[in-house]
Amino acid sequence: MEKAIIIQARTGSSRFPNKILKKIDNRSVLQYLIDKLFKYFDKKEIIIATTKSKNDYLISNVSKFNKIKIFRGSTNNLLERYLDCSKKYNVKNIIRITSDCPLVDPKSINKMYQLFKKKKFDYLSNTCPPENSKYPDGSDIEIFNYKSLKKLSKLKQSREDKEHIYGFWKNENIFKIKTLNRKNDISKFKYSLDYKSDLFLIKKVVAQLKEKKYSETPENITRLIKKNKKLSQISYKNRLKYLENKKFKKNDP
Repeated sequence: MEKAIIIQARTGSSRFPNKILKKIDNRSVLQYLIDKLFKYFDKKEIIIATTKSKNDYLISNVSKFNKIKIFRGSTNNLLERYLDCSKKYNVKNIIRITSDCPLVDPKSINKMYQLFKKKKFDYLSNTCPPENSKYPDGSDIEIFNYKSLKKLSKLKQSREDKEHIYGFWKNENIFKIKTLNRKNDISKFKYSLDYKSDLFLIKKVVAQLKEKKYSETPENITRLIKKNKKLSQISYKNRLKYLENKKFKKNDP
């Protein structure tokens, strides 16, 4: 496969268990994300990477319902899970998104992939490393190739690095990496799903996007959040939780 979107997903979130199976827009968070991706990508290009945990059979059911590929691998070693998944399905270029980012923009995925290919990067992201990001938490997209991921797997790394695939941007002297830039910094906003209040925010944003017929761009989403006092407070407070809690695991799915 020239490319594949590999969705990182599991039910065992410590902060908000089964969060990706909660309902938004009359379907699960995971189903909402999949339905959106189907509008822009072939089913053959979409894979769910989950764990071998017995509870994640629920995610297997989602893949069967949608007739898309699934891989069950390591629970905590995300690097290994992505490597083994890519190897199994012979994926050359990997687009990594997480199921707790249901508002990720498919058009941004396409644009970033074209840039990734044109510049021949080993790794391209819009939100990593966090200190360089100008994009909101919830718009997360990472693109890397199998060859570079395999190379990364052979480097000495901490448990945390393997758990979150931090190695690329911690080894920029080895890999050709890029963090996407933008003129208007909107990284102070958060709309990823980590807490129950995030679910409330996402539901409200989805309803407003449908009502106004807006596309799910980071600009449109942050504009809606900014205009609503309650949503702004949720976004601000939950982002602070992330920044203040050193044990926070951002890529929880």
